[in-house]
Amino acid sequence: MDILETITANTRREVAWQKQTLPVDALLRLGSPWLAEAPRSMRRALAESETGIIAEFKRRSPSKGWLHEDAKIEAVVPAYEAGGASACSVLTDSEFFGGTLEDLQQARRLAALPLLRKDFIVDEYQLYQARTSGASAVLLIAAVLSPDECRRLARTAHELELEVLLEVHTPSELSHLNQYVDMLGVNNRDLGTFHTDVENSLRMIDLLRRETGGSEGPLLVSESGISDPQTVLRLREAGFRGFLMGEAFMKTGDPGRALAEFVTWLKTPQP
Repeated sequence: MDILETITANTRREVAWQKQTLPVDALLRLGSPWLAEAPRSMRRALAESETGIIAEFKRRSPSKGWLHEDAKIEAVVPAYEAGGASACSVLTDSEFFGGTLEDLQQARRLAALPLLRKDFIVDEYQLYQARTSGASAVLLIAAVLSPDECRRLARTAHELELEVLLEVHTPSELSHLNQYVDMLGVNNRDLGTFHTDVENSLRMIDLLRRETGGSEGPLLVSESGISDPQTVLRLREAGFRGFLMGEAFMKTGDPGRALAEFVTWLKTPQP
């Protein structure tokens, strides 16, 4: 199995155990302080932002190992918000990324930013977990789902008032698009090999425009491998409005400061 298949298989085992240990009805009976109001729109936050940076909290990567092993939500996420992030992505996979649902819950308690639950979602149960943990949106990865599975999960997400970021890597995965997708992300990283090429987003932009109907369709997001403000400017000029960045910030000693400096550069008129 490649890396993606290994991660997905582990996720399915974990979710099966979680569903047995705490079924959906029991999960909902526990209550959540965030169920009483609709989550803040991540799509709107990105559309209205000058920069569109989705700052990611990620302790480790399967390909790079530990980026920031002792990173604390309370130190990073409020600093992301203060530094000008438009939204925040929180990895909740423990085995391969060093994250937990508790990270997502703590991020919601500490920040008003729209929060993306970033994980390998394969079951509706994970959507209930996301909603009760304070997420605003969830990531659906085309590479691990069939088009029918993607549509069913996206529909359920909307029923739970969660927005959907659909992630594709190749043109063929655009068959997963459906009416419930709010944001369409191009992953510049091949999840099978973890090879990263930012040009992947630019190669796909014309096709994305045709498939999504331009400004009336899902908001376009470029994901992974972005570390240079000039790259964000190129992607923005091409039509992307969201830019998911994690490693560029998390591998530094102060992710919040790194993000703030990046945003300041983007907002400074260039000669």
